[in-house]
Amino acid sequence: EVQLVESGGGLVQPGGSLRLSCAASGFTFNMVAMSWFRQAPGKGLEWVSAINSDGSSTYYADSFKARFTISRDNAKNTLYLQMNSLKTEDTAVYYCAITSSGGSERGQGTQVTVSS
Repeated sequence: EVQLVESGGGLVQPGGSLRLSCAASGFTFNMVAMSWFRQAPGKGLEWVSAINSDGSSTYYADSFKARFTISRDNAKNTLYLQMNSLKTEDTAVYYCAITSSGGSERGQGTQVTVSS
């Protein structure tokens, strides 16, 4: 059974940083491309970033290219999202997901709130 457990969210001031983690189990993590999605209050699921199976290629939606960094540690079966220069509009629940699922195979999410 695929299990994805996100952590690292919280309350941060505008301009601050957070590092999200996603612990994966139940599948061969090092063979699977992974993504981060987010869902802001009252909005649909939004793709943020993706990384290929060995971490050599990364992809970002334009809104996040300069501020977010996706990475993975296949030895630890863990996906990361470093978020810098956070803005109030980054407030959302952040999910990790198997890329090929389009977001449907995702964890329970971690709440990120950016507020002064």
